[in-house]
Amino acid sequence: MARDKDEVASPSAQEFNLDPRSWEDFRALGHRMLDDMVDHLSTLREQPAWRQVPDSIKTDLLNEPLPRLPQGEARAYEDFRRNVLPYPNGNLHPRFFGWVQGNGIPLAMLADMLASGMNPHLAGFNQAPALVEQKVVSWLAALMGFPENASGVLESGGTMASILGLAVARHAKSGMDMRKQGLQGGGPRLTVYCSTETHGWVQKGVELLGIGTDWLRRIPVDTQFRMNVAALRDAVAADRAAGHRPICVVGSAGTVNTGAIDDLRALADFCQEQDLWFHVDGAFGALARLSPKLAPLLSGLERADSLAFDLHKWMYLPFEIACLLVRHPEAHTGTFAFAPSYIARQPRGVSAGGFPFSDRGVDLTRAFKALKAWMCLKAYGVELFARIIEQNVEQTRYLVRKIEEHPRLELLAPAPLNVACFRFRPEGLPAEQLDRLNTELLLRVQERGLAVPSSTIVNGAFAIRACNVNHRATRADVDALVQAVLDQGENILQEWNSPDFDEPWGWII
Repeated sequence: MARDKDEVASPSAQEFNLDPRSWEDFRALGHRMLDDMVDHLSTLREQPAWRQVPDSIKTDLLNEPLPRLPQGEARAYEDFRRNVLPYPNGNLHPRFFGWVQGNGIPLAMLADMLASGMNPHLAGFNQAPALVEQKVVSWLAALMGFPENASGVLESGGTMASILGLAVARHAKSGMDMRKQGLQGGGPRLTVYCSTETHGWVQKGVELLGIGTDWLRRIPVDTQFRMNVAALRDAVAADRAAGHRPICVVGSAGTVNTGAIDDLRALADFCQEQDLWFHVDGAFGALARLSPKLAPLLSGLERADSLAFDLHKWMYLPFEIACLLVRHPEAHTGTFAFAPSYIARQPRGVSAGGFPFSDRGVDLTRAFKALKAWMCLKAYGVELFARIIEQNVEQTRYLVRKIEEHPRLELLAPAPLNVACFRFRPEGLPAEQLDRLNTELLLRVQERGLAVPSSTIVNGAFAIRACNVNHRATRADVDALVQAVLDQGENILQEWNSPDFDEPWGWII
């Protein structure tokens, strides 16, 4: 039966929100959360570098039914404290040297809480958080030697930042109206160039942007794992002769495998001569430029048309925060800007600031990533960040010396920055057995919580890879890593030489 107008308008029905029922209880829970996190962070050295998630907890996490009814804030937090907090991938730990993952800064953890508490929408708008992001981008541009009017935007990670840089390159150098016609306008094939050591984002980028991997030219490297500029010149010339259109060269400021730095000056010269876009993938290595001692290694980076780097790697901030800088603001906004009526800029009010950040990428809704960078730069200053970056490089050189001095260890690649690739190598073992030995060794070092290096392949050989973007690491942690590798390697040798060892691929020393 239909209700009359007065019944529909009656406020008799209960209305809900998601604020705490008791702010005082919520305040107490928040203090407990902070105390627990401080306890966790302050006792990292007493914890294993990594621990396996127990099967019972995996079962609890994966089989929990959808909660239809409230369980309460305290219960939700207790489940986190018991089932989640003790079992991360280890990157907080002083002996974490895996992949390229920073450990986070406690102050930045609190900054993220403040940012989430404010919950601003960072497309732009007339608001202080947008001014903070604008200032952080300008600070980063200055640190990287980019011009004052350079454009920039904060993104989730280096992959997204670099893909956006490649999109700007496609817009600027394709010779076609990419925004209207895309790649269906009938123009020549677009070609992109990177080294064989470039991070996998470039493959995702050319696929996502419709260029395709058939038109990605992977240029060979020299003995230092740097792009061979002569081979690049030949590849570009061959593509031009075939009627294709080269648009972009991707240089690396710290390759993911070995930390190699391409000859950025030579690449900048070549791109200027050939009218090509020069993008630099500086995911972690670009931040070495904060150090006056290390900056010369990156000479030429400041000439890039676009540069991507992660502040959650070698600036130690919590995930997610990366930066794309673009030398030419008109090319940057020309790639992405559009102005539908629902985000029209107004002369006054909330929209008076416009929407500059949504005009520099694909995201409209963006979190307040800049706050943690702004607060940490203010709190600690560039010079302290530079000193810790130098410290990581010094620790890596110390690791290299220990590897070169030990008869059972072998360095597999040059270590120009903060990445060392090595292996445990007893005499007389064939390559296949060395790879199996080092694979097992690596897993045991991780599983026993001794340290967390990762792995890669260098010149066909399995390598233990130690990448140091760890502000908590000391030389004692480097010593512990080396000792863990030696101890586990010797343990495996003893096991594999035991009469009880019955693996089909066993061998005797």
